Amino acid sequence: MNSEWILSSKGPKAYIRIPILDTTASRALEKTAALDHPSVHLMSRAGLALAQLSLAVSPHAQVFWIACGRGNNGGDGLEAAIHLHRWGKKVHISMPSGDKALPDDAAQGLARAHQAGLSVHDHAPDSWDTCIDALLGIGLRGAPTGVYADWIGRINSRSCEVISADIPSGLMADTGTVPGVCVTATHTLTMLSLKAGLLTFQGRDACGNLWLNTLGVDTTTEPTAWLNPMPAIHQRAHISHKGTFGDVAIAGGTLGMQGAAILAARAALQSGAGRVYLALLPSVQGTNAIDVPADLMQRHTDALLPAQLTVVAGCGGGEEITHTLPRWLVESKQLVLDADALNAIAASTKLQNLLQRRSPDSTVATPHPLEAARLLDCSVGEVQADRMQASQRLAKHLNCTVILKGSGSIIAAPNQTPHINPTGNGKLAIAGTGDVLAGMTGAALARSASAWEAAREACYRHGALADQWPESQSLTANGLLKKI
Repeated sequence: MNSEWILSSKGPKAYIRIPILDTTASRALEKTAALDHPSVHLMSRAGLALAQLSLAVSPHAQVFWIACGRGNNGGDGLEAAIHLHRWGKKVHISMPSGDKALPDDAAQGLARAHQAGLSVHDHAPDSWDTCIDALLGIGLRGAPTGVYADWIGRINSRSCEVISADIPSGLMADTGTVPGVCVTATHTLTMLSLKAGLLTFQGRDACGNLWLNTLGVDTTTEPTAWLNPMPAIHQRAHISHKGTFGDVAIAGGTLGMQGAAILAARAALQSGAGRVYLALLPSVQGTNAIDVPADLMQRHTDALLPAQLTVVAGCGGGEEITHTLPRWLVESKQLVLDADALNAIAASTKLQNLLQRRSPDSTVATPHPLEAARLLDCSVGEVQADRMQASQRLAKHLNCTVILKGSGSIIAAPNQTPHINPTGNGKLAIAGTGDVLAGMTGAALARSASAWEAAREACYRHGALADQWPESQSLTANGLLKKI
């Protein structure tokens, strides 16, 4: 029943595929677990795990503020307070007053706290060393108000360790959105299962270091998503030759935007593609405005044989990519669509129809939220409000694998359970890193021949490069290339 460290600011600490549940599935798991483990026993386990983690991250803290809500999260906090009190720590338990009775588990936790000689206050302490946030859980329906909002503000006002029980108070468990004030935790100990909201959009910043304790309960509920695992390392057989690992063509780079295509081509080459063809668009042909590395083979777009290639289309393509895109959609053996290719598809029903008719598991689209919004004919806010749903809608609409980029990139595909990627950080928020991902995806697709597998692998490896980046240095796309 140990707590497992899942994520830190420097990337994942767990490298395997772990199930992720939404609120409905989490509630179902709780009910199933209660058949074999009385719920009060589960709450006791949760409180012990919470107290153990709090003591581990703040061994020298003397005063612990246990901020408890009037739900079962509050019950976890009460149980943690009992253990910390027994271990010689001073605890200040706060719980808002209310007219409604506490749920049975929380009520039993409150009775146990009183039996242990602990007082429960309706106000926050004046000072504390470490805070346990057990105010609000996965049942949150809107922005915290009243005393809850006040206490969340107080928690965030101090520079100290904050350990959230299950989920930072104020964070939506399914979407990672923050409708109002939200606790900014240094550590979050989520119970029974991972929740999607901890792993994407605003959740990554809210939860700090993420820990999981299953409380000894096996997950039998069908997962809503999976944590994207670290891909296997590919060993090249001695008998290998350049044709073994596939050919990639980069179709993009209109005049003045060639750099994006070159970044993608170099990324594909350094990611292990056997051959990489750089097919800059016709407006560039005959100019001397580019400096192309010698190990990239230049080809005119008309000279490519897309039926034998993995084509990466769109990087730096501008509006000019629209003219060649029908060919890539119809003829390419495998295809990665990025940037201006996605914008062209969003604006054309004809191109969307061509994409929808492509062979299954042959195509990856890599939109950021604005491109996804254009493809779904909605706002960026609507995409970000439920990134999981948006990625699945987009995969179904386009009939291909989708990497919805952003904090906690989501990989979705028709007939697949989505994966949330645990690697990457804010350093990737700079021009050119998306072109690098497109090239890496192309190389993975050329090697694996599966869009689903390629997207998951490339997304993980791309983010891992940023996680390894020195804290004192700004990340650049060119520098990222050199780390592949």
